[in-house]
Amino acid sequence: MKNEIIKSLTEDFESYANKTENGITFWFARDLQPLPGYTEWRNFAKVINKAKTACDIPGHQIIDHFVDVNKTVALPKGVSGDIL
Repeated sequence: MKNEIIKSLTEDFESYANKTENGITFWFARDLQPLPGYTEWRNFAKVINKAKTACDIPGHQIIDHFVDVNKTVALPKGVSGDIL
């Protein structure tokens, strides 16, 4: 790849970075999903699961690299229950 393409891809990736109060950088998978061209979460989730397996095989702790996060959705007043 040409340096310009690598620089552009890196900038795109880094633009989705988040930071904790302690300065730890992290990314949400759903934010990164469109970068490699995935339009459906279920297809991208398969790739994430493969990445977790690749992390686990050499003995790395998955929890050190992948944290399951659920975003909450604001519900209209008076509505209750789980959103699937």
